[in-house]
Amino acid sequence: MKKLIPLFFLGLAAIGMMLILNACQEGDASNDVSPQTGTGGSMARFAITGNTLYIVSRQSLEVYDIKDGGNPAKAATRNLGVGIETIFPYQQNLFVGAMDGMYIYNNSTPDNPVLMSKYTHVMSCDPVVVQGKYAYVTLRAGVNCRPGGSFSSLDVVDITDPTSPSLVNSQVMESPYGLGVSGNKLFVCEGDKGFRVMDISDPTKPIRKHFYQEVPAYDVIVRNKHLIITGKKGLYQYEYDDSDSLDYLSQIPVL
Repeated sequence: MKKLIPLFFLGLAAIGMMLILNACQEGDASNDVSPQTGTGGSMARFAITGNTLYIVSRQSLEVYDIKDGGNPAKAATRNLGVGIETIFPYQQNLFVGAMDGMYIYNNSTPDNPVLMSKYTHVMSCDPVVVQGKYAYVTLRAGVNCRPGGSFSSLDVVDITDPTSPSLVNSQVMESPYGLGVSGNKLFVCEGDKGFRVMDISDPTKPIRKHFYQEVPAYDVIVRNKHLIITGKKGLYQYEYDDSDSLDYLSQIPVL
C-alpha cells in the first residue's frame, strides 16, 4: 500500500492539472485571468497563476513563463533548503509547505516571487490550504514526517500580516494528510483512518462535525460542492450538502 500512495497523489495532481487547464481556457475566453488559475490539492507540487507555472522540488521553487505553452521559459529559481513539499497559491501569495515550516511568497510580480516570511514549526509533513486571513496546516507524526514526535496536529495560522504569521490554534489529529477548505467547511484527510469534515464558522476554531471512517482519504480537491478524493484504491468523487452528508458519485480505480 505504501508504494501505491505516491501514485494516488500523482493521480490527484493530474486531476488538478485538468481543472487548471479548464480554468485557463475559461480565463482565455473571458480575457479575465484571476490571480489563481484552477484548483489543486493541498499536496500538489505545482501551481499555475495566470501565465506562470510554479514547481517545487525538494530544495527549491522553480518559476516558468508559460505564455507560449509549447515553449515554457524558466524565469527564476528560489533556493529554499531541503524538505520542500507542497505549494498552494492564494490571491497574490504563494504558500510553500516544508518539513520545518511554511514559506509565504508575494507573487504580485508572477515571474519574480518575493519571500515575505516563514512560519516555523517542528519537523513534520505539512500540507497547507488558505482561506481569507487564515492558513490551515496539518502536521503528521511518523518515522518519515516527525521523527520522535508523539502526536499529529492541525494548526491554524493567522496570516493577516503575511510578513508576520502567527499560530492562533492547534489541536491533536489522528493521522492527517491533505486537506481542503470551502466556505465554512474544512476537510481533513486522515489516510486509512477516514475523512473528516470540520466546521470553521469561526475560522480560528475548527470544530469536528463528521468523521467518515469508511472513506479512506489522502488528499482532496474541493470544487463547487464536489470533492475529488485520493482514496485507498483510486480517485473518488463525492457531492456534499449543507448537512455535510457525502453522496458517492464515481470512482477512477488505480490498477
